[in-house]
Amino acid sequence: MRAWPFPQVPSLADHGLGAGEPVRVHDTASGRLVEVDPPVRARLYVCGITPYDATHLGHAATYLAFDLLQRVWRDRGRPVLYVQNVTDVDDPLLERAAATGMDWAELAERETALFREDMTALAMIPPDHYMGAVETISLAVELAQRLQDAGAAYTVDGDLYFSVHADPRFGAVSGIDAATMLSVFGERGGDPDRPGKRDPLDCLLWQAERPGEPAWDSPLGRGRPGWHIECASMVLHYLGENIDVQGGGSDLAFPHHEMSASEAQVATAGAPFARTYVHAGMVGLEGEKMSKSKGNLVLVSALRRDGHDPMAIRLALLAHHYRNDWEWAGGTDGDLERGVSRLARWRAALAQAAGAPSSAVVADIRAALAADLDAPRALAAVDDWAEATLTGDATDADAPATVGLALHALLGIH
Repeated sequence: MRAWPFPQVPSLADHGLGAGEPVRVHDTASGRLVEVDPPVRARLYVCGITPYDATHLGHAATYLAFDLLQRVWRDRGRPVLYVQNVTDVDDPLLERAAATGMDWAELAERETALFREDMTALAMIPPDHYMGAVETISLAVELAQRLQDAGAAYTVDGDLYFSVHADPRFGAVSGIDAATMLSVFGERGGDPDRPGKRDPLDCLLWQAERPGEPAWDSPLGRGRPGWHIECASMVLHYLGENIDVQGGGSDLAFPHHEMSASEAQVATAGAPFARTYVHAGMVGLEGEKMSKSKGNLVLVSALRRDGHDPMAIRLALLAHHYRNDWEWAGGTDGDLERGVSRLARWRAALAQAAGAPSSAVVADIRAALAADLDAPRALAAVDDWAEATLTGDATDADAPATVGLALHALLGIH
């Protein structure tokens, strides 16, 4: 599966502006800030979309967080190996296809194409490997067989399940108690009440063929993979063990990231799945989390069709810290209009023949992003520079070009 084009990301070091600082991010598993400064190359996996609807602002906010992380690493001089998946066969996709009368594969391709367009417009750095579940079924099968060999898998009416407690560290990613796990598991695609399971939390590795549903031949029988093993198998194949960051929305910490990690750790005889688990907050609308199932969505593609500058959309998202849950506000004083206004002020300042001194603002942006990707703090530093430039403290002829480079490289704003 192809990704989208790589945006221009200028190197500040090549323009005599040195290198950035090591980044510290919040690790869900430990509950604290940790430095993630790989000595050679950063390895990042971010869970992708299930393509049964278009990209909403919750998606965009999540991928923007990890776009910032990549920009900080690159500014630090660290190459990045980035993998993202597409869950292009799953129950929600099949249900939407049945409801609309559309072929499930055509629906997945249409929405994935729209996602690529949205990511391109928002200047998101693409993954090096952008992989669909369908094209990597062999990886999921191979990992399921390793779990069988480890004695950590069993069958229920032809379906293959993973014994989550085969991993002694199960529960360490999310840190939630068993009762909460049971409740959340049932709400997020699990089947805790299925008869025949050894433990209610055991999760599906391979689902035997169902009438009218897509299925593939395999040594496990004809069927399709479960959700968690798709990501676990892609990580092990493309990134290896103990990756630097496993990322996604906070709603993925359990069960998805918990179970993916345990599957990989059992299959690799205990090798840690990831050093750091980083999760973005949820974006709400009208009092509830934006979600395709609820239909309370603000779509990036719709905003673009209405003529809104993608950079204003990006700024509207950057105004909120990536870890916070927040509510999208519309209207004349809402998030988007504030993004539009901020973009206009910045562009006006960048268009000046001279600006306020630039060294402090570049350092402030770097420091803000190094401190758990604090984009609102970085935006405030640029606001201060733009205000000083537009109100007359404009003595540095090189400042507009320098600040423009920093915005382009670090914040993805051009």
